[in-house]
Amino acid sequence: MSERLDVYLARRVGSRSKAQKLIDAGLVRVDGVPRPKRYVLTGDEHVEVGELPEAPAAEVEPARFSVALEDEHLLVVDKPPGVVVHPGRGHAQGTLVQALEGRVAGGPDPERPGVVHRLDRDTSGLLVLARSDAVHAALQAALRERRITREYLALVEGRPPARRGTIDAPLGRDRRVRTKISTDTDDPHHAITHFETERALPHDTLLRVRLETGRTHQIRAHLLAIGHPVAGDPEYGHAGRHGLRRQFLHAARLAFEHPVTGEPVEVRSPLPEDLVRALRQASGERAGRSV
Repeated sequence: MSERLDVYLARRVGSRSKAQKLIDAGLVRVDGVPRPKRYVLTGDEHVEVGELPEAPAAEVEPARFSVALEDEHLLVVDKPPGVVVHPGRGHAQGTLVQALEGRVAGGPDPERPGVVHRLDRDTSGLLVLARSDAVHAALQAALRERRITREYLALVEGRPPARRGTIDAPLGRDRRVRTKISTDTDDPHHAITHFETERALPHDTLLRVRLETGRTHQIRAHLLAIGHPVAGDPEYGHAGRHGLRRQFLHAARLAFEHPVTGEPVEVRSPLPEDLVRALRQASGERAGRSV
């Protein structure tokens, strides 16, 4: 039975377009001779098909960041939203630690050199990274012993019933939605979050939040658990609130004792412009007024 070469090939490689690409690349030979797509097979020929070369990986721009503090022992980085801290599933390139190659070190995981703690991709603000194994170990110990102060500013929906409070609720993978963290879990881990009101707004509240533990998505999951999700949070709240394109969560203050010199370190980061705009909108202020 006669059959066009491209039709015959499409059944074997999965699509007409892939067959066309193979033929155009000269990777299809009939009895050792390259043939066009309209060539008609009679059924007695030997068809050889080569492999298409893999497409080159798309070039990824280096991660953006600014340095808030740096010495020979450690770095405090101010991370913008949209930057992933270290490589992981779906983020093989363009991470913060790759942009800091040669400037950070320490820890058991070669994919996470110098990383002491992390921020979610769309959470902005401060994090500290080590430049040696000894400093990494000292900072990790300080984190475990709760000697590193991590304060965040979070705009939440509604108004908590008290001006300040503590959320002491174990967190783990949600029973139903495995990509989310929640208190409804089969694998609970101790988690404590402290909060106090920074500013009461008409329909929202700006909170200053302090982490006592550091679970994945802890602030976002804990605030949702008390009925006040972070504004704009696409996973734990309502995307787009006050024009936000991410959650209103910013690591605004980091304080700790320097692991080598023993001197107190305190670094602050102002709200980035997108959160300033959202706060103005939530406050009912005009863009020209200060926040």
